[in-house]
Amino acid sequence: MKLPGEELVALLVAVSFAAGLNVYATVATLGLLAHTGLLVLPANLHVLSSWYVIGACGALFGVEFFADKVPAFDLIWNALHTFIRVPVAALLAWQATAALSPGEQLAASVAGAFIAFVAHGGKTAIRAAVTPSPEPISNMALSFSEDVLAVFLTWLATWKPWVAASIAVVLVVITLLLARWVVRSLRALIRSAKTVLDA
Repeated sequence: MKLPGEELVALLVAVSFAAGLNVYATVATLGLLAHTGLLVLPANLHVLSSWYVIGACGALFGVEFFADKVPAFDLIWNALHTFIRVPVAALLAWQATAALSPGEQLAASVAGAFIAFVAHGGKTAIRAAVTPSPEPISNMALSFSEDVLAVFLTWLATWKPWVAASIAVVLVVITLLLARWVVRSLRALIRSAKTVLDA
């Protein structure tokens, strides 16, 4: 399916949010959908349908699938991925909108990065709140749910882009409304990390 301009915007909103949750699953899903002909990507994103890209992202998703489910280590993993998820979302938006004017392309990239950052920040804050729990099941269930949501949103965006974008926008709004709690959770995480390091 080839997406018209307006639906491409909706796709990018959903994909940016998904990338903020799990960038490897998102890119691998896009690549597989494009490779099987279920989605026609903009010319500058055709590289995603390469088996090399799909394979690399699939392998990295496999690593993240396990790393992201280990309490405490998942916080380090997510902190490091701030520098991967957000830039990749911006790059996807930049490449997908290459046919637009430079100003519109820049605006799309900033919007993609912002949406991914909100998703990533919300995910990290929730993890910071859940990780102290003595049992590992809640952390693993949360991580698995994030993986499923990232793949589901990406897949849904290929045939119902406005529905997927609406889900992403609602989640962004909820996260922003809880921004104060998110900041408090991240500060608590930093304080506990300092306590551990000082001990």
